[in-house]
Amino acid sequence: MPADLTTLDIVAFVWFVGSWVGFTVSQHHRLYGRNAVNQHLKIVRRHWMERMLERENRIMDAQLFGHTMHSCTFFASTNMLVLAALIGSFGAAERAQQVVSGLSFTVQTSHQLFEIKMMLMVVIFTFGFFKFTWALRQYNYCCALIGSAPMPPIPPEDRKVMAQTIGEALTLAITALNGGIRAYYFALAALAWIIGPIPLIAASSGVVLVLTRRQAFSATEKVIRVQTEWLERNDSSKAK
Repeated sequence: MPADLTTLDIVAFVWFVGSWVGFTVSQHHRLYGRNAVNQHLKIVRRHWMERMLERENRIMDAQLFGHTMHSCTFFASTNMLVLAALIGSFGAAERAQQVVSGLSFTVQTSHQLFEIKMMLMVVIFTFGFFKFTWALRQYNYCCALIGSAPMPPIPPEDRKVMAQTIGEALTLAITALNGGIRAYYFALAALAWIIGPIPLIAASSGVVLVLTRRQAFSATEKVIRVQTEWLERNDSSKAK
């Protein structure tokens, strides 16, 4: 271990990992209840698939689906560029350390600790790459499910089951995509470790606060919630 790795550095790193893991777990286990964008969109996707199964012309659905796949491909390609740049920077790590250490707002670190901080960035973007590629594979699985869907008319009971299945498959793909995008946010927080352990703790907390607000307390959440509630009420009235 580097001699200048302090207890505060270790605490900051644990705080960083705990913030990331804690926020991810809160998303997967619905700790915000139903008042979260991701939870609303699960319902919206199910309704979308129901409407798709009612349509004979599904060109619009294919275009919408292709748009989300293109977004995933863009992030995966960008992630590879960033990862390649980070790995290439190890060849000039000593020079990079001198430049960073010369800044007035950064802490002085040993070469070994500086490489550990850079390696953390590599690990984060590697994790993001796996998330994006897994999302792409799941999108391909969704394409097969949508392509195999029968043409209307479909019995209402069968339509609901298929819509639930395809909607859930699409949600799993988007969950993986969101995990990759989340890696970008926490990579920015990890970058604050170059300044010092306290900035790392503050940046990790700041990322969690920003993501939590966007998920559960933003104007976007309120708008999507209104649409979701209308879709659910309309669906219930049709069932009666």
